[in-house]
Order: sequence, then C-alpha cells, then structure tokens
Amino acid sequence: QVQLVESGGGLVQAGGSLILSCAASGRTFSTYVMGWFRQAPGKEREFVAAITWSGGGTYYADSAMGRFAILRDNPKNMVYLQMNSLKPEDTGVYYCAASRTLRTHDPSAYEHWGQGTQVTVSS
Repeated sequence: QVQLVESGGGLVQAGGSLILSCAASGRTFSTYVMGWFRQAPGKEREFVAAITWSGGGTYYADSAMGRFAILRDNPKNMVYLQMNSLKPEDTGVYYCAASRTLRTHDPSAYEHWGQGTQVTVSS
C-alpha cells in the first residue's frame, strides 16, 4: 500500500511559479510510476505529467510541455512538479498518483491517489 500526500498549492499570479510536492509512505515507492493529474471545476480529471520508476523517463501533457517539470527522489519517497509560466487555465486541484503500469495518461491505471492540493492562478 502507498499513501500519498500533496502539498505546495496556493494562489499565484499568471506568469508565476509553484512547486508541488508529493510525499509517499511505504517501502515500495520506487516500484511505481508516478503521475500528476489536475481537475478544474466542472471538468474531468486530466493528465499533467508522469515519471518512470527510476526517473529516466518523463511524460507531459501538451499543455504542460516546456513549462512544467516532474522529478522524483526515491530515497526520500518524494515526487515534485515544478510549474513555471503559470496560466489561469492551470487552475485546479492537483493530484499525485501511483501506478504499476506505463499507461501514464490513463487515470484508471493509477492505483493510489492523494487528496489533492488546490492551485489557483489569477490573471
């Protein structure tokens, strides 16, 4: 079992930056692909970024490419999402999730989810 706790959300102006953190419990963290998803009010949860078990592979939604970076620190059981050049359309609840598959963009492939952290980008 893996428990995930996100932090780092907040209110930021357009063009600003935030770093989201996700702390994982358990000794099996390095066996999971880790992903970040977000959900805006009235919209479906959407893929943002994912990183493979050792961190050697990263995947991004088109909307995140070039602005966001996903990183992980396996000894510390942490995964991060560095977000730069934020836009109002990046507003939403951001979720950290863990999967044992490489179906990185599919929310149903993720077994464990955090409770989410709110990111609000003002124009």
